[in-house]
Amino acid sequence: MVDTGDTAPDFTAPLANGDVDSFTLSDRLEDDAPIVLAFFPGAFTGVCTDEMCTFQDRLSAFEDLDASVYGVSRDSPFSLNEFRDQNDLEFGLLSDFNKEIIDDYGIAMDFDDLGVYGVAKRSVFVVDADGDVTYAWVSDDPGVEPDYDEVEAAVEDAA
Repeated sequence: MVDTGDTAPDFTAPLANGDVDSFTLSDRLEDDAPIVLAFFPGAFTGVCTDEMCTFQDRLSAFEDLDASVYGVSRDSPFSLNEFRDQNDLEFGLLSDFNKEIIDDYGIAMDFDDLGVYGVAKRSVFVVDADGDVTYAWVSDDPGVEPDYDEVEAAVEDAA
């Protein structure tokens, strides 16, 4: 599992931002860092919706620090665009449809009783302009949201 002090695994993924564009982490570091990668198990679920809406509510604080926030899940970019629209999210959502990012970050989890496998554990990583992970939080309980004040403080430290 990726931890604080590690180099963030680079990736390219579809970015749901109203359209569908390509996003490569290493290409965004110079202009967008610090970058908050907020992984969530699935769009249109209660806790995930609450989490992404809380990031939206706090977005101006991150923008004041010149930070960028991206949600990441296994949902398709088309589903993620609808999720963005329904929740008035102004930040982009990354589609890890093939589970490559989740595997690279070591945060896959299964819901055996539901027959759902390989979704992201709820987790947050802050990546600085050098591509280093300056903050890592991973929950084994999908019902637990991150400490948003702690995430914001980590972004401030990385800015």
